[in-house]
Amino acid sequence: MRDVVVVGGGPAGSRSAALLARDADVVVLEEHPRSGVPMQCAGLITDDVIELSGVRPDILSTLFGAEVVFPDGTALTVRSDSPKARAVDRADLDSKMADAAMAAGAEYMFGTRFLSSRVSDRVSVDTTAGGIEAALVVGADGHTSSVSAGIPGSGPREYLRGIQADVAWRPDHDDLFRIHLGSRYAPGFFTWEIPCGDFTRVGLCASWEAGPPMQYLRRLLEDLGAEERVVGMHSGKIPLHGRGRIVGDRTMLVGDAASQVKPVSGGGLYPGLTAAGILADVAGRALSDGDLSAGSLSEYERRCDRDFGSELRRGYTLRRMFVRMSDEDLTAAGRFASRDDVRSVLDDIDIDHPSAVVRGLLAHPSAALSAVPLVLRCLV
Repeated sequence: MRDVVVVGGGPAGSRSAALLARDADVVVLEEHPRSGVPMQCAGLITDDVIELSGVRPDILSTLFGAEVVFPDGTALTVRSDSPKARAVDRADLDSKMADAAMAAGAEYMFGTRFLSSRVSDRVSVDTTAGGIEAALVVGADGHTSSVSAGIPGSGPREYLRGIQADVAWRPDHDDLFRIHLGSRYAPGFFTWEIPCGDFTRVGLCASWEAGPPMQYLRRLLEDLGAEERVVGMHSGKIPLHGRGRIVGDRTMLVGDAASQVKPVSGGGLYPGLTAAGILADVAGRALSDGDLSAGSLSEYERRCDRDFGSELRRGYTLRRMFVRMSDEDLTAAGRFASRDDVRSVLDDIDIDHPSAVVRGLLAHPSAALSAVPLVLRCLV
């Protein structure tokens, strides 16, 4: 009998496997022929995420800020003296993390899909390659997690639809990324144009009710004059606002499977990799103690909540305000953001902790007071 079956060989699954394999017998089920394919991420991460990953991915560009384009066409540039993010080769990151887990002792079963699991005094996992008996199953199987079916509780509050294209085109500035706000290109979210050396990653997310995102990406590419330069395209969906429970008897969820995603940016690597470290610690002690009940594993839920739960909840509050904003409101927000006292706060934004910008604004009373009318419009 195996100690742990990890379902999913993406970053959260591979990091969990690498940490658990130090003291446990771990097997990873990855339905694709290799980790990192297909790619479903913009690949924009911070140095903190790179450290949490435990590997050194190929860095395509270093970014010091962003240009934000509002619905009326006006633009605001925020820039820092220090790097804000790195554009990385996500396939390379995922592959290196899987290699690191295998080097730690985990076994990978590529091309093997999870079918179901049954819990008794062990977990019986059914796969396309046959059955596996284990003490614990970890669901790192993404936004439509099959493992989560074994845990009672609600699913994500909402999903975003996302799509992006790699375009053989270089923007004017290779140290800034550009985003557009507004209903023309990204109703309910935003677009991104990320310089990646010889190409640019152009993509967007939109609220689910806005319909398939291809129509918006086509419009954006046409307006950029880049529709004939597409060399690759990827799509997916992002779960927002966490599940009710992320543990059950002999079962744990991590990453997108646990809806551990920042609602403001849609990024899941920072909370997912942070959770992987917590999961490995809690699961390792539970395996040692021989108690893999939901009650024992619930320490994982509590520690995740203490570590980043408040940030995700604050982020979802900001998102609820954002989706209530019309294009006119977003344009007004752009005028507000152009104030010198607001710009100084935005220049220091941490993309892994975006809600901290609110605390920064509260340190400037005049700026906070001037935002009150806009905030009130977003609350009603």
